[in-house]
Amino acid sequence: MKRRKVGNLLGLAVLSVVLERPMHPYEMAAVLKYRGKEADLPIKWGSLYTVVANLQKHGFLEAVGSVKDGGRPERTVYRITKAGHEEFEDWVRELVGTVEREPPRFQSGLSMMGVLGPDQTISLLRQRIEQLEDHVEAQRTSLEQLRPMMPRLFLVEVEYDLAMTLAEVEWTRAFLGELTSGAVPGIEAWRRYYETGELPADLGELVEKEK
Repeated sequence: MKRRKVGNLLGLAVLSVVLERPMHPYEMAAVLKYRGKEADLPIKWGSLYTVVANLQKHGFLEAVGSVKDGGRPERTVYRITKAGHEEFEDWVRELVGTVEREPPRFQSGLSMMGVLGPDQTISLLRQRIEQLEDHVEAQRTSLEQLRPMMPRLFLVEVEYDLAMTLAEVEWTRAFLGELTSGAVPGIEAWRRYYETGELPADLGELVEKEK
C-alpha cells in the first residue's frame, strides 16, 4: 500500500460524496451517515473537519463558497478538484486490487486465548456465535429489503460482509465442536495450565501426535 498524503479512510468517504456535488462538512457527514458508511469504513466523526482541512491542504478539495443557515455559523462549501478525483480513483483501485493483511481483532484474541482456559473459551465462542448469527440475520433482512430498490452494484459490500460473517460462523462453530468434544490436542494440559499456571514439563502434550 502506498503512503498517501491523506491516509484516513474518512478522506476516501468524503471524496466519494463531494464527487456528486459540492457540500459543506455537516452535509458530508449527514449523507455518509444516511448511507450507513460507518459500517463499511472505520469512521471517526470527530476528525471530519481535520480530514476535510487536510484534503484541501493537499489540493484534493477546494472551497467554492459558504452558506449560512439561520443562527448557525457560516459553513464553507467544498468541491472535489481534478487531483482529488484522480486520488479517489487511485485509492479505490488500490483497495480493490491490492491485498493488505490486517489481522482482525478476533485473530488477535485467538492468539492469546491460552490465558483463558478451555472452559471460558468455549463459553465465549458460544457467545460470539450468537452475536454473529444475529448479524447474519440482520444483513440478510437488509439485503431482502434493499434489493428491490437498489442495483446490486451498491449492495456488494453488504454481500461481502455477509459472506465473511458466514465463513467466520462456520469456522468458529467447527472449532467450538472440537473444544467441547475434547478433540483439540492438549486440551487437558491447557486446562491444567489455566488452573495451576504451570506449563506442562513436556510441551509435546500440546502437540497433535502423528497418526
